[in-house]
Amino acid sequence: MGEVLPMPSFGDLFTDTRGDDRTMRVSYHPERGAVVLSLWSGTTCRGSFRMALDDVSRLRAVLAEIEASSTPTTVLPVVPPAGGPSGPLNVTAPAAPRSPAVDQTGDISGTAHRGMLPVPRVA
Repeated sequence: MGEVLPMPSFGDLFTDTRGDDRTMRVSYHPERGAVVLSLWSGTTCRGSFRMALDDVSRLRAVLAEIEASSTPTTVLPVVPPAGGPSGPLNVTAPAAPRSPAVDQTGDISGTAHRGMLPVPRVA
């Protein structure tokens, strides 16, 4: 898998919704100019991804768009008119400021920084 280092002082740990001791670690490595996303099963690292600092703002924009599109619905009590029926009223919470639109086509052919994969060397 490569070199495994202790969690740097700047980062966070996220728990997978499926449980089973799965986590994702996000760590910042200023000496490499990279943010590392690593997937863990218990104490075993199953994979990692080094993201250039230049791409972090693009990732944040995508996550902000996802968060903005999933605003929860709040149920507020209704004060009925005198003698009238009462019941819940669905009110959508005010939307957060929207970030630039993200194409949600699933097509990644136009992804920036795309290059050829290295040819594997066989001994």
